Amino acid sequence: MTEKEILKQTAAFVRQKLEGEGTGHDWWHIHRVWQVSKAISKEEGGDSFVIELAALLHDIADHKFHNGDEKVGPQLAFDFLESLEVEKNIIDQVLQIMQEISFSKGMKPGSLEGIIVQDADRLDAMGAIGIARAFAYGGYKQREIYNPEIAPIEYETKEDYKKNTNPTINHFYEKLLLLKDLMNTKKGKALAKERHLFMQNYLNQFYQEWDGKC
Repeated sequence: MTEKEILKQTAAFVRQKLEGEGTGHDWWHIHRVWQVSKAISKEEGGDSFVIELAALLHDIADHKFHNGDEKVGPQLAFDFLESLEVEKNIIDQVLQIMQEISFSKGMKPGSLEGIIVQDADRLDAMGAIGIARAFAYGGYKQREIYNPEIAPIEYETKEDYKKNTNPTINHFYEKLLLLKDLMNTKKGKALAKERHLFMQNYLNQFYQEWDGKC
């Protein structure tokens, strides 16, 4: 089977699994990360086949929706890629990327392919779409939109971060506004600046409306 056919089947598999999901972790999130990963790779290099597979499979079974189990996604990806008879070294690289890119892990991937997919994934948590995804997930978790009596916090451990129940506006300060300075690639950094500014402007408008000033 050619790489092109493997990618086509992988995209179809992921779309079937995630299409219609309502928390912002849906097929279209995957599709955007896939496309942005390819765009960054054109400038940064890397193994395009590994990058595309990792981008397509990175959220196939997010731990947030599997009782915090971080093994479900990699296992599902392994089983699928093995069924397509993808080479073991390729599968290993994809699984490694899946295990390294999450914000909650607080780490920089050990490969160029990994940092490209991580940048693309983080970019989708920023800007206009990132804001929409944040509120979609906050609604799913039944979190308040904003509560001025609950201040953002800096989490000491990844487990504390995963267990937080803070209002969605706090998530901007606890994650989204931190992403600009965590970008790895030149392309990622450039794209992040614009999206970061959009989020800052959004928050300024939000607080003005909250205070009844406009």
